[in-house]
Amino acid sequence: MSQASILEWTFVTECPIPQDVNQLLVEGEVAVAAYQTYRDSAIFTNKRLIVRDAQGFTGKKVEIYSLPYSSINMWSTENAGSFLDFNAEVELWTRAGHIKVKLQKGVDIRAFDRLIANAILKD
Repeated sequence: MSQASILEWTFVTECPIPQDVNQLLVEGEVAVAAYQTYRDSAIFTNKRLIVRDAQGFTGKKVEIYSLPYSSINMWSTENAGSFLDFNAEVELWTRAGHIKVKLQKGVDIRAFDRLIANAILKD
């Protein structure tokens, strides 16, 4: 079953959690992991995924996507089966639509899969 993605992001490598993300968090929300994207970062919290996307030539304009885990209905991971795959993908089916995340060789697909499972499946 093929469905066009409404969003597509590429995560390059795991990185330290940016300190300025704290201004986006609500009470009781904690950042747990972060990934570098081509122009900015994606942050997993205990409640949602936040993707910051710098826009334009200077990157001063920033678009922020917030995906609550409660809106994710299903996910899949795909890779060639090796530890550091060059072509791993994660697909998220959400109430808002279909989202594709491409993972570069610096991202451990199994650790990423566990991060999503822990976020979505916890009580």
